[in-house]
Amino acid sequence: MPRRAARDPAVEPERPEPVTGSSEPVDENPQVPLDGIGVVGITRRRVAWLLAAIVATWIVIVFARQVGEAQAASARADAIGARNAALETDVAALQGELQTIQKPAFVEQQAAANGLGRPNERPFRLAPGAAPVPAGAPGSTEVRLGGRDDTPTPLESWLELLFGSGSAS
Repeated sequence: MPRRAARDPAVEPERPEPVTGSSEPVDENPQVPLDGIGVVGITRRRVAWLLAAIVATWIVIVFARQVGEAQAASARADAIGARNAALETDVAALQGELQTIQKPAFVEQQAAANGLGRPNERPFRLAPGAAPVPAGAPGSTEVRLGGRDDTPTPLESWLELLFGSGSAS
């Protein structure tokens, strides 16, 4: 697109002098064609580059949004998979519990606990205000379930008496 040479502002175009008695009005400010003058440096090429940059930015934003949505969907799918695995574990545990409570031995035990046992059985219950069993008492859960027994053997007692405690303090 060829540019026209800039006009010298010092040289003013000649204006025709108004003719007196003429019926035509004379335009004192004639229109100058602005085709060759770039308005504030904006040319068609720069406008095309600007539009191309805007379209490219828009495409990048759209793809970024799609990637973000895909990652969110993937995270939701992983969470649903983990929840399904937990539910499968719960279902398996509940099925095992169902098999346990359907056994005749469990039903008899629960019946005896509610006073519905055999005629010659005596139901055993603690009094409502009974104190808990001490930790080392015979029959306590600590002793029955394999709790640690820290009482020293007689040999350990003699060795500790003769040589002192084995721990270096």
